[in-house]
Amino acid sequence: MNFPFFIARRYFSSKKKKSFISLISNMSMLGVGVGTMALVIVMSVFNGMEELNRQLFRSFDPDLKITPTSGKRFVIEPTKLKQLSQLEGVKFVTQVIEDNALASYGGRRVLVKLKGVDETFSQRKQLDTAMIEGKLLLNDRDELKAVVGATVQQMLGINTNDIFTPLELAYPRSDTRTLNLNSPDAFNEQIIRVGGVYMLELRFDDYVIVPLQFASSLLGYGDKRSALEIQLTPQSNPDRIKAVVASQLGEGFRVQTRDEQNADLLRAIRLEKLFVTITLGLIILVAAVNIFFSLSMLVIEKKDDIRMLFAMGATASLVKKIFLFEGALVAFTGAIVGLVMGVIICWLQQTYGFVSMGMISSLVDAYPVKMQWQDFVITTFTVILVTMIVSYVPAKRASLSPIR
Repeated sequence: MNFPFFIARRYFSSKKKKSFISLISNMSMLGVGVGTMALVIVMSVFNGMEELNRQLFRSFDPDLKITPTSGKRFVIEPTKLKQLSQLEGVKFVTQVIEDNALASYGGRRVLVKLKGVDETFSQRKQLDTAMIEGKLLLNDRDELKAVVGATVQQMLGINTNDIFTPLELAYPRSDTRTLNLNSPDAFNEQIIRVGGVYMLELRFDDYVIVPLQFASSLLGYGDKRSALEIQLTPQSNPDRIKAVVASQLGEGFRVQTRDEQNADLLRAIRLEKLFVTITLGLIILVAAVNIFFSLSMLVIEKKDDIRMLFAMGATASLVKKIFLFEGALVAFTGAIVGLVMGVIICWLQQTYGFVSMGMISSLVDAYPVKMQWQDFVITTFTVILVTMIVSYVPAKRASLSPIR
């Protein structure tokens, strides 16, 4: 057995330590343990929030989205569209027209995001699990219908069972030089019945989804499109197919994966996780300062032992290692307990969902938690770094020969 570690372990488990030193040592272990547990839980919650957002993205956003690099509209040649749909790994290519429009229902008005999609959108079945009323059906026996988000339904008071009140949509005419809100000739107006309501999350629930031909007629897009959405087959590599699509379309188009479409939100979550990790790391450092005081007093208490070790031929390096190991034992005991408690709490939340998010969601009603091995590595590294910082000075003082 390593001799410095053997001595450090004896000091750690010795019942003859002064009660005050023992108290400080136990406080150190408790502080490191609580900090480690908090670090594991908070990092796992942020992982869960990131995964939850990705689930929301998968329910609405496509695997790949094609938009023009300049302007809002573009014309896609039928041959190009056919080539894209025949690429290996591509399941559906959906033509999209998207713009803002004014929605009216029963005397209420609200600005909405209008999204026109072709028949492949329903075949993607992304919103099937998010439907809370009606069906995801945009063409019911040759009758065009709309699917609206829960926010739009709430703001307009839409009743899907009311067959007499249609949803009115208006968009400024392109040939109007000056927009007069009081002039009926300033807007293109069309009506459509609401066939279903979905609910995901606020940033997705302000859409009105309509058939492509309806949106094209209302917005005056003609054969132009604002985006193409590609759904891939399972196990496909989005980055590989993105490169192929980009090479086929050329420089006039931007191709984005699902994560790239939501890069700002994911970046914000990761930055928040980083700052919280740093903050909790500093809290662990503050808690571990007690290790410094307990080691300093232990050096004073064991000065006779240290003098004897030097007399027996021990080197300054060996004595320093004894107290570095002593600090490590205190810190790692607390860290291991904290890790175990953190894992248990995260597992309980994953399994039983004790802590609710306080909101109704079609995907999850409890705080999401996801444990990752990288977080345990970061936590362990943090504890090691903190331990070395706070243990070095007392260990260095103990190695000075002879102890006065």
